[in-house]
Amino acid sequence: MPELPEVETVKVGLGKLLPGKKIASVQYDWDKSFPNNKHDVDGFLVGSKVQKVRRRAKVLMIDLSTEYSLVIHLKMTGQLVFVGDERFGAGHPTDSLIGSLPDKSTRIIFCLSASKGDEFEINARKQRSAQGNVQEVRRTSTGVDDMAVTQKRWQSFGLCPEPGQCDAHLYFNDQRKFGWVRLIPTVEIPNIDFFKKVGPEPLGDDFKFGDFKKQLEKRKNSMIKAALLDQTVVAGIGNIYADESLYMAKIHPSTRVKDVSETKLKSLYEAIREVLNLSIEKGGSSDRNYVDAEGKRGSYLGFAKVFRREGKPCERCGSEIIKIKVAGRGTHICPKCQKEPK
Repeated sequence: MPELPEVETVKVGLGKLLPGKKIASVQYDWDKSFPNNKHDVDGFLVGSKVQKVRRRAKVLMIDLSTEYSLVIHLKMTGQLVFVGDERFGAGHPTDSLIGSLPDKSTRIIFCLSASKGDEFEINARKQRSAQGNVQEVRRTSTGVDDMAVTQKRWQSFGLCPEPGQCDAHLYFNDQRKFGWVRLIPTVEIPNIDFFKKVGPEPLGDDFKFGDFKKQLEKRKNSMIKAALLDQTVVAGIGNIYADESLYMAKIHPSTRVKDVSETKLKSLYEAIREVLNLSIEKGGSSDRNYVDAEGKRGSYLGFAKVFRREGKPCERCGSEIIKIKVAGRGTHICPKCQKEPK
């Protein structure tokens, strides 16, 4: 599962490429990846213009000119790959990030255009949004690598826009088929169950120490690491950044929230923000699952102090970093700097 910095780097990268593009058509081959009503797709997606790319917790949102939004969750193995004058990949690091597309992991194809005017709007809305097999496929060049796409795989997605309508593609790839792209009225997004339950953004300007403390008090009897991983407490923190933040604040992950002093909580609050900001600066983690918006592995783990450093010396005290299990998760600590609670 991607953590906040990884999804943030995706947002930043696609935010430079998608705004101003119009969606000429969409094809898909897996209903659960694109669980949307055809009437809504034809009326509010096809022919719309991308306004903005946003993030909330680990979820991406692409706002459209029709006052609808594409809400995207990459889950475990999702990717978003833009192919146009430039190529940018984001997500699970497989060959799909750099290879010919669509491939066997491709679930959805958005055909994009920079065309303007009413004529485009009319023509775009005539495009088929359904999937299906066809005997003949008309293709549009959307970049250097795209010319190598196999005819057979394009056929499984149906016809593409006429030449001249489509000058870029956005591919949603997902090997395990857990991810999804939903078309939702923008004003309804806050009413989605996930968004109603998810905690505050840890990097938000309005997220102060008092807010952090209040959120943690909801789980005062829980281990501090379990509380940090709870997305209803604070949004977007996963295993890597929980370990790093707790190490920086010198708190043992199994310590109960109610037993952490206010001084330590302040240190933890500051550590979370520092670690997340550093990771965003470095393009996210270089763990097995996520790369940044330019298709490059993030470099944060090169700066990690404890995560995946078991057997190596602590940079503060020289003790050996160990791996234990806390809240059902593999957890990395310095046993000297992070004293186990009595």
